[in-house]
Amino acid sequence: MYFCTQIAKITVMAQLERANFSSKLGVILATAGSAVGLGNVWRFPYMAGENGGAVFIIIYVVCVLLLGIPCMVSEFIIGRHGQANTARAYRKLAGGTPWSAIGYMGVLTGFLITGYYAVVSGWCLQYIWASSVGHLQGDPEYFKTYFAEFSSDPVKPIFWTVIILGLTYLIIEHGVRDGIERASKLLMPTLFILLLIIVTASCMLPGAEKGIEFLFKPNFKAINSDVFLAALGQSFYSMSIAMGCICTYASYFSRQTNLTKSAIQIGVIDSMVAILAGLMIFPAAFSVGVSPDSGPSLIFITLPNVFQQAFVQLPVVGYVISVLFFLLLSLAALTSLMSLHEVSTAFFQEELHITRKRAALIVTISTSITGAFCSLSLGSTDKLIILGRSLFDWFDFITGQIFLPVVGFLTCIFIGWYVPHKIVRDEFTNWGTLRGRHFHLFIFLVKYVCPICIVFIFLHQFGLI
Repeated sequence: MYFCTQIAKITVMAQLERANFSSKLGVILATAGSAVGLGNVWRFPYMAGENGGAVFIIIYVVCVLLLGIPCMVSEFIIGRHGQANTARAYRKLAGGTPWSAIGYMGVLTGFLITGYYAVVSGWCLQYIWASSVGHLQGDPEYFKTYFAEFSSDPVKPIFWTVIILGLTYLIIEHGVRDGIERASKLLMPTLFILLLIIVTASCMLPGAEKGIEFLFKPNFKAINSDVFLAALGQSFYSMSIAMGCICTYASYFSRQTNLTKSAIQIGVIDSMVAILAGLMIFPAAFSVGVSPDSGPSLIFITLPNVFQQAFVQLPVVGYVISVLFFLLLSLAALTSLMSLHEVSTAFFQEELHITRKRAALIVTISTSITGAFCSLSLGSTDKLIILGRSLFDWFDFITGQIFLPVVGFLTCIFIGWYVPHKIVRDEFTNWGTLRGRHFHLFIFLVKYVCPICIVFIFLHQFGLI
C-alpha cells in the first residue's frame, strides 16, 4: 500500500512538473500566435480604415515600440521568474502583498475573454462552411440578413463555439511541447501562407492600387488625437497584453531565452500580420468601390460581398479566396484561443493540483457554457439583456475597456516601482549573460511612458479625452 501511494505521488508530481518550449522557434511562433488573432486580421483593418490608413499604421508601429514591447517584456519577466501560472507568478514577486491580486485579475480576464472570443471564433467556422457550400452569394442586404439571422440563432453559433473550444482542448491537453508548440509550428506558417496567397490575389485586382496607396501613402493632415489614441489602443490589444497569455507562456521559457529580442521579434510578426491583413482587404475593397471605413461589420458582412464582386469574372477564384479567407480567420482565432485557454488551464492544474487533462476539460466545459450564454444574448432571449446591453457586450466591455487597461497599468507600476530592480535586471539580462544596454530605457518606459499611455487609452474609451 505504501509503495502504491508513493508511486501515485510521483505520478502526480511528474504531471505537474513545469514544461518548457523546446526551441527558440517554438517560443516565437507560440507567443506570436498568442498575439496574432482576430485583433490583427479583423480589428486592425477596420481601425486603419476608420483612421486614415497609412498614418494610422505609422503611429501604430511607434506605439508597439513604446508601449507594446515594454509591456510584453514586463510580463515575460514576471512569468519566467515565477515559473508558474499567472496568479502564482505575481504572488511570488508580490510576497503576500495586495499586488498579488493583479495575477488573479489577469487569469479572470483571460477566462472571461475565452468565453465570448470563442463565439466569434465559431462564427469563422460557420463562414468556412457557408462559403464552401456556396451560401455566401447575393446582394449586400443578403449578407446583412445572413449574419443577423445566424448570429441570433439559438443553436448554430453555440454548436460552432463548442467545436472550436473542443479543437482547442485537443491541443492544450497534450501539453506545452506536444500540444501548444507543435500546433503553433503548424498553424502559424499555414496562416502566413494563406495570408500571402490572398494578398497576392487581392493586389492583382483592377483598381487595387488605390487600396495599396491608402495603406502606404500617408496623409499627415489626417493626424489628430483620435487617430493617435486609436493606434495606441490597438497596439495594446493586438499584442495580448494584460490577459495572462504572455505571462503564462513566459513561464515555459528557458533561462537562455532573450526576453527583449523575443518581444521585438513577436512585435514585428504581429505588425506584419496586421499590415498584410490590411493589404489583403483594402485593395479588394477599393477595387469594387467599398468604403475602407466599414467598421466592425467589415469581415462578416462587407467582405463576403467584396469577394463576390471583385472576382465576378472568375467565380471559381472568388469561391476559393472566400473559403481561404475564413480558414485564415479561423486559424488566427485558434492560435489566440490556445493561449487564452492555457492561462486558465495552467491556473487550475497548479492551484488545484490536478492533471492537465482534467484542468483543460474544466476550462473547456466552463467556457463553453459561458460562450453559450453570450451567444444566446445576441438575439435568442431578452433575459440576457442587462441595462440595455447583451451579456456578450458586457463581457467585451468589462474585459476590454476595464480589466485590460487596469491590469496593464498595475503591471507596469508593479515592475517599475515595486519589484526590486535587481530581480528585473537579472531577468532582463539573463543573469548577466546579456549586455542589457537598454535596461534603463526599459525601466523609464515602464515606470512613466507606459502607465501614462494606458491611462490615456482608458480615458479615451469612455470619451473623457
